[in-house]
Amino acid sequence: MAAMACASAPATALVPSSSSCCCGSSSSSSLIGTRVAIAPLRVNKVACRSLVAVSASAAAVEEQTEEKNVQRLLGIYQEKVVPALQEEFKYGNSFEIPQVKKIIVNCGVGEASQNAKALEGTIRDIAAVTGQKSVVTRSRKAIAGFKLREGVPVGVTLTLRGDVMYSFLDRLLNLALPRTRDFQGVNPYSFDGRGNYTLGLQEISVFPEIKFENIDKVRGLDICIVTSAKNDAEGHKLLSLLGMPFKEMGGGRMSASAAKKATRVTFRGRRK
Repeated sequence: MAAMACASAPATALVPSSSSCCCGSSSSSSLIGTRVAIAPLRVNKVACRSLVAVSASAAAVEEQTEEKNVQRLLGIYQEKVVPALQEEFKYGNSFEIPQVKKIIVNCGVGEASQNAKALEGTIRDIAAVTGQKSVVTRSRKAIAGFKLREGVPVGVTLTLRGDVMYSFLDRLLNLALPRTRDFQGVNPYSFDGRGNYTLGLQEISVFPEIKFENIDKVRGLDICIVTSAKNDAEGHKLLSLLGMPFKEMGGGRMSASAAKKATRVTFRGRRK
């Protein structure tokens, strides 16, 4: 109570003596030695507390949403993906069942060598989308045709693992890809022969975390999903069960090995 009384009581100041006062009138001399009340600076503590509470609640909601995304995708993997892979490929050990190991995200910023703000904006956008800070990539050699010197920034990259990886993959499959303009499915041919899949996005703005008013230039993303699959057929089955919307070929979904074979046959036919 004493502390509250002190906080609410007005502050006082002593008027200086005539020797230090610059005014010599009688009215001012009569006030010498008296105390004058000064209105205290009042801070609306209720408003400050409400702002802090709103910020804390927003952060808590965001963490809960990310945790739900991770748990949902892991639940799909354990309840749906694992039994389906075991039934189709007849694994002798549970450790042989393929899973997503990591996701590598790359973004090129060609004007970063001449515009530092472009690189800062890209780092900010990538952090908002993935939840992790990226690393700046630099040129390895100088190219005169592109006005590029050795060691200058040319883009950003980062590697996602664990819960952050599952959260990003869930938002990629269920939010970003469906919002892509004229989306008809992803290319089923983009496997590397060892079950790893590479995907390109033309616009990073398909993620709901990106605000259009903060975009200075439309940029894309290169996403590489690294799995523990032994071949493309296992990797294709794994990602399709997780929800990757591959393009339909001939009225049904096509395995990666069959898709590559069809591509080679088509190419040979055209060359003839």
